Amino acid sequence: MFSHNGTDTTTPDWVKDAVFYQIFPDRFARSSRVPKQSYLQAWGEAPHPQEYQGGDLLGVVEHLDHLSHLGVTALYFCPVFQSASNHRYHTHDYYKVDPMLGGNAALSELLEQAHARGMKVVLDGVFNHASRGFFQFSDVLENGPHSAYLDWFHVQGFPLRPYHGAEFDSNYLGWWGNRALPKFNTDTPAVREYLWSVGEYWIRQGVDGWRLDVPDEINDDVFWQEFRRRVKTANPEAYIVGEIWEDATRWLKGDQFDAVMNYLFTRPTIGFFGAQTLQSATFKETGYRSMVALNSSEFGKRMTDVLNLYPRAINEAQLNLLGSHDTPRFRTVTGGDESAYRLATLFQMSYVGAPCIYYGDEIGLFGGADPDCRRSFPWDQPESWNREALEYTRILVEARKASVALRRGDFRVLQAEGDTLVFERSHQDARAYVLFNVGQSELVVTVPEMAAGNYFDVLEGQVFEQGALDVRDLSFTLAPRSGKLLVLEG
Repeated sequence: MFSHNGTDTTTPDWVKDAVFYQIFPDRFARSSRVPKQSYLQAWGEAPHPQEYQGGDLLGVVEHLDHLSHLGVTALYFCPVFQSASNHRYHTHDYYKVDPMLGGNAALSELLEQAHARGMKVVLDGVFNHASRGFFQFSDVLENGPHSAYLDWFHVQGFPLRPYHGAEFDSNYLGWWGNRALPKFNTDTPAVREYLWSVGEYWIRQGVDGWRLDVPDEINDDVFWQEFRRRVKTANPEAYIVGEIWEDATRWLKGDQFDAVMNYLFTRPTIGFFGAQTLQSATFKETGYRSMVALNSSEFGKRMTDVLNLYPRAINEAQLNLLGSHDTPRFRTVTGGDESAYRLATLFQMSYVGAPCIYYGDEIGLFGGADPDCRRSFPWDQPESWNREALEYTRILVEARKASVALRRGDFRVLQAEGDTLVFERSHQDARAYVLFNVGQSELVVTVPEMAAGNYFDVLEGQVFEQGALDVRDLSFTLAPRSGKLLVLEG
């Protein structure tokens, strides 16, 4: 249940019904319509931290039918602006889409084609830091203490040493000491105005929202409050989602972000459904830091408690992910346990908040820590796809889209003990019941006080009738490591 009302908090209505898909542009798809440079990795080679494989935005356009078939309604892109890095978190120009991705014209075409299919488009905003190639920082490098942009960054002395080794002080602040990423001085009025204007500009060009990279490192609520005001003035339904890995209460009071990347969902979900096969070596040096195996009781409590952190409107807009470009892929963390993927995906598609699929998870991609989690999508090797996983994911996506209870309903754990988890989603007269057996033996799982009516058993593809006139306890036999989704019809 939601105990945190937050009735004055509003979030974009469309997000509550959305299914997101995250794309790392250099690795999703190449288009022949975008000219390619000579020195690229072959598509499908093991990812290199610095080398490119040549994915682009028109490649995304040419594969929108795959995403439509999957049921995706929103796309979240890692950065697309001009940059000298394959991940493009080293921004050169915030108003120019990288020519290797097809430039501004490719983004315009992508927006047009995605919107025509009912898909929203959210971009990655890297506003804490720029790059050595950012014009204003280049001016400081060229002109030193005489630069007009001296107060755009945290310069501590001269000369600046942007390419020297660790034995030399860079004489300016970089993100986590990285001299490739000079940190903006957001106390400077010109910097604030520049970043706010970027945020507003792209919303006015038709972009549907921003994912904010490390926003907690701009430790300034007023900055983000004004960012929100500018973005929401351009489009009141624009989505603002921050990359905050822990409790994000400070930013989720209705005056800054609409939601965060919900790693408070991710870690427990992996820790519960992957408890039997967790590969601790895969995540120790990642943002996960640690992963704790959970039992049913612990998991049920954890997923109830996380809903009590924030207002309901925030919970319904949270970006619920099983992995991202910053984490090892789900299958790698869980030792290739396909049952863990099926169970976790069932939970992701039936829990409160907007599910987000990391590109390629639906067809069985593996990948360790960055950069291995950024492998290319194997369009040229369809025989390598896990077709069962693709169809399973598609069925659950469509079930979520068809059920208001799954998208907007209350969440209530009915049973959480041993290897069993049962919860209810309810919205007015709409109901859905979700059952899990996470153990290695067949179990009889009881749904207490199940509402009367005809239920569609989503994974079995058949109708089940609870014929009593009133609620009653009903039991179901679940195979080892399996789940069941029952959606009340009518």
